[in-house]
Amino acid sequence: MTTTTELGLPRAAVLAVAAAAALAGCAMPPENVSDAQLADYDLAVASIGCELRYESDYAPVELQAGLTRQQVLDISQYRLASDQAVRTSEGGVRLVSGPCAPAA
Repeated sequence: MTTTTELGLPRAAVLAVAAAAALAGCAMPPENVSDAQLADYDLAVASIGCELRYESDYAPVELQAGLTRQQVLDISQYRLASDQAVRTSEGGVRLVSGPCAPAA
């Protein structure tokens, strides 16, 4: 017999959704980058004004940090997921942590 919640939903489904929501808040760094590369990314993004908007913004970050394009994209997604970056209205990414943290 399957137990249900007051709303008639299977209890197991509710628990699975709750677990997924809890894990969503725990963003994990990309597997293909080291802590040093994360720091290098932050410094490189800071050197171009803390924002990745255009194609021309990615090459300097890749070169300065020694990262591939995929690593830059993966780190950007990680920073977004961990609230260390925000999506800009133009669709870019603005770093808001480390050297790009807003002044208090």
